[in-house]
Amino acid sequence: MLTKSDYRAGMVISSARLARLYELIQRVAPHNVTVLIQGESGSGKELIAGALHQLGPHPDGPLVTLNCATLVGQLAGAQLFGHVKGAFTDARESSPGYFRAAQGGTLFLDEVGELPLELQPKILRAVENHEIQPVGSHLSSRVDVRLVSATNRDLRAMVAAGKFRRDLYHRLNMIAVTTAPLRECRESIGPLAAHFINRYCAENGRTVTHLSYRAYRALVAHDWPGNVRELINAVCTAVLLTDDSRIDLEHLPALLAMNDYPRDDTAEAPRPPGRATTILEAPQEAGEAPLKTIELDAITRSALLKSLLQTRGNRQQAAKILGISRQKLYRMLARYDLFEVGRPA
Repeated sequence: MLTKSDYRAGMVISSARLARLYELIQRVAPHNVTVLIQGESGSGKELIAGALHQLGPHPDGPLVTLNCATLVGQLAGAQLFGHVKGAFTDARESSPGYFRAAQGGTLFLDEVGELPLELQPKILRAVENHEIQPVGSHLSSRVDVRLVSATNRDLRAMVAAGKFRRDLYHRLNMIAVTTAPLRECRESIGPLAAHFINRYCAENGRTVTHLSYRAYRALVAHDWPGNVRELINAVCTAVLLTDDSRIDLEHLPALLAMNDYPRDDTAEAPRPPGRATTILEAPQEAGEAPLKTIELDAITRSALLKSLLQTRGNRQQAAKILGISRQKLYRMLARYDLFEVGRPA
């Protein structure tokens, strides 16, 4: 079952795929290498950047985020590298820029595919030589910054089209991390929804405890083109619209409610006993319908995953935690596609 211990470095670890991603982050984070995070919009790239920073060598340093799409024309260089007083019109005082603001920490370049081509050689110099030159200054400054980039664009295609420098692409792409769209991780939808329900209840003073079964089915069936960001919006809307402790289909955005799931007031996704738990884990109450197979599978998968994470992949210890034999653990890991979780790469 999913508990607080499954929320690691801000990430909800709720599937084998996410567990493997977290293992990669753990391996990479302590080393001062550049990381390129690739994935669809809304799929958690900024969350991964935060995890790399938190698990890295300088978690107490600043984490500075720059959306490269916001860089403005001739001022872009000053935004990145800073400027001295009088460097251009309206430069009434000096500014450090994003690189120096991230000194001793991490600079996260989101939407790095939007970097102006003329700025890319200067970015390359900053990454390779750890030096920047503020606009209007003849002196270079040393910077100690961990660089993490992210994009939802195909940088290889951009390189082939001459829209992105090949040398910069390879320098940023020392380690590649790819996020999965939510439609490919449907087993994560329930735990993620529970996490966000709890968060928005706490923020808005609401007391939602569970989803109706048809609302849960609607969440799992949806393809989520906006990924986790879209799920967050749907859950926030539902928390605010419901008048009681249950979220039903009519409380979800209209697009999710289009599928006509039959109403069955006795068939609810089981209720969590408290905060930071999944909507799929509570025992049945008197009069509730039996748990559906998909729910039982989600509970079992989550329990297996938690035991592997707690023991760092030690099968013998995981079996002891679960109260089963090691042979049975192996069979269950194979059934739920978790056999490689925790194994050395």
